[in-house]
Order: sequence, then C-alpha cells, then structure tokens
Amino acid sequence: MSAIGPEEMIINIGPQHPSTHGVLRLEVISDGEIVKEAVPHMGYLHRCFEKHAESMNYGKTIPFTDRMDYLASMNNSHAFVMGVERMLGIAEEIPKRIEYIRVLVCELNRIASHLIAIGTYGIDIGAFTPFMWCFRDREHIMNMLEWASGSRMLYNYIWVGGLFYDLPVGFEERCKEFVAYFKPKLVELDELLTNNQIFISRTANIGALPLEVAINYGCSGPMLRASGLKWDLRRVDDYSAYPEIDFEIPIGKGEMGTLGDCWDRYKVRVDEIKESVKIIEQCIERLQHELKRRPDFDPRAMVPKKVSPKAQDYYVRAENPKGELGFYFITDGRLDIPRRVKARGPSFNNLSVLPELSKNILIADLIAILGSIDIVLGEVDR
Repeated sequence: MSAIGPEEMIINIGPQHPSTHGVLRLEVISDGEIVKEAVPHMGYLHRCFEKHAESMNYGKTIPFTDRMDYLASMNNSHAFVMGVERMLGIAEEIPKRIEYIRVLVCELNRIASHLIAIGTYGIDIGAFTPFMWCFRDREHIMNMLEWASGSRMLYNYIWVGGLFYDLPVGFEERCKEFVAYFKPKLVELDELLTNNQIFISRTANIGALPLEVAINYGCSGPMLRASGLKWDLRRVDDYSAYPEIDFEIPIGKGEMGTLGDCWDRYKVRVDEIKESVKIIEQCIERLQHELKRRPDFDPRAMVPKKVSPKAQDYYVRAENPKGELGFYFITDGRLDIPRRVKARGPSFNNLSVLPELSKNILIADLIAILGSIDIVLGEVDR
C-alpha cells in the first residue's frame, strides 16, 4: 500500500459490511469520497479444503467440495468427480443418462447462483425488488435440488462413477413446469433492472476491465467474457454431455457504456441464465425419451468400492458459475488418499483484479465494482 497523504485516510469496509458479500475486508485509502487504493484482505473463513482432501479418500471429499462455492455445490462436485474418473480411466464409460442428469442439475445450480449474484447486486445498488424476485425464483430450484438429493444447499449428489440416486419420478415434468414459469420472469427482470435507467447510470462505464488485464490476472467466467472473449470451458473442453447440447456463449458488447464495465458483467450473467434454460430444456427432452428411466438402471453401478488411481499428476477444470474451477491432484498409486490436492477457485483470481479497478473512483462505485465480481468467500479462502 502506498504512503498516506496529508488529506487521505484509511477506511475499513468489512468484514461486517453487507456489501462485501461475506467476511471480506477492504482496506481503502480515500481522499474524501475518492478511492485512491483498495486492498482486499482475506483470512476470516478458512475452510481448509485442501488439507481435508489430503486426509480422506476421494468419495469422502465430495461433501467438502460442496462447501467451497456453497452457492454452486453441484458444479463443484462435478469438476472434482470428473478429475477422479479420468484418473481412473472410466470417464468414457459413464452412462449417458448419468451425464445428462449431471448437466441438468449443474445448470439448475448455475441459474440459482446467478440469481443470487443478480439479486444481491441489485440490493448493493439500492434496488430491493429484484432481490426479492430473484430469491423467490431461486427457491423453486432449491426445492427441486432438495427433492433430488435430500439436501437443501450442500448436495453430495454427484459421485465418482455415478450419482447418489436417480432423479425422483416426476422430476423432469416439474422441471418443465419451472421453465414455463421462469421464462416470463426473466422478461420482467429485464424490464425492472436490466433496462432501468438508474441501474444503468450506476453500472455503465464503471469498473471497466480491459481484456488484456483480465487475462493477465487469470480472470474467468462472466468476468472474462464480459470483457469480450468467448471463453467457456463447456465449449473449449467439451466435457460431459455439453458437446451434444446447443447453446450460445454470451459476451460483453459495451451496449450501455464501456466494454467490460459493471453493466456488461451483470448482463452476461442474465444472458447465461437464458442459455442455461435452453440447456435444461434439451436435457429434459433426452431424459424423457431416448435416455428415459428404466427399472434396471442403477446410478451407483459404476461407483468403485475403492478409488486408487495410478501414480500421476493430473489437473481437471470445469466451467462454474463464477469461472474456471480447477483441481490439481498428485497421487502415489498405492493409497486411496491423494498426496496433494490443490484447488483453483475462480473467485480468488477474479477478486485479485479489484485493486486494478479501484483507482480514483467514488466509494459508492467501489461497492458496485465489488458486487459485479460475484465472489463467494468460501472459495476465495479455501
């Protein structure tokens, strides 16, 4: 942090401040209302994920992946499980029904995560109604995922080699009902917030992130795509059932202001929700027809009794709602416990660019920029 001038002062924003979205402390040097420098401090929510993963077998680690980005538990476990299955050499043998169910629940979870990002962002800016609407619609998804897994937020549903259980009878029909209900709500949200002149004034031309800066800081997900790059691991890596599914990759276009500003980051998430709805519809269609449930289908049939991959270093990555979630494994080939597990959480890299975006701005705009990043501290402070 630079030296403090005679007219400047240090202000702590957080860790109690609601707009820091958790236990984040921002150490801000300000000159009146102008932010000269902002330094994020973590360290209040250490989940010890990596040490947990190195002290128990792979199957027992899955509930701990849920607790990193706890708003996207299905996506976390999907990435971890894919890595283990590839190390075991069974990734190509996973039944198509299981792959489509995984994509279905992950896209439902992606919508739920983005709804929180959008709703809490609205309330950061001062719009209370979108917050209530987003949480109302997210509740329907929470109910469905609870019905499938038995848990409300931390699901432990996607297992190595399969699933905890098949979808409940009637789940696909209920998903269809949700999609029919939800599509008009997205139109209402656009009318209420996306095209709201006050919201645009508070977010357009604020916190513009140049593409080269985003790449240099390792930003990913909506943060990177809002700066204009079509980079989505569901397309780049073509994992799981995504190669067979038709969907677009929304990017920022600078429609309301500067490319990569707060409004673009918000808009990319809104557009991604619409694309996730398309993915869900295609998954339901296949799960009700060529991949429909059979009495002899066992989602645990390929779940191994003991997971002991051969000695190797392996990195797996997947597109989470917030960006690239990666797991780096080191295995010795003897034990069913990895020697080393390193998690690469997208929120950490995305948050690291905050000081770059927070020079010579208003304090009110600092809150707008932080909210546009969409962080979960459980993933930042692993």
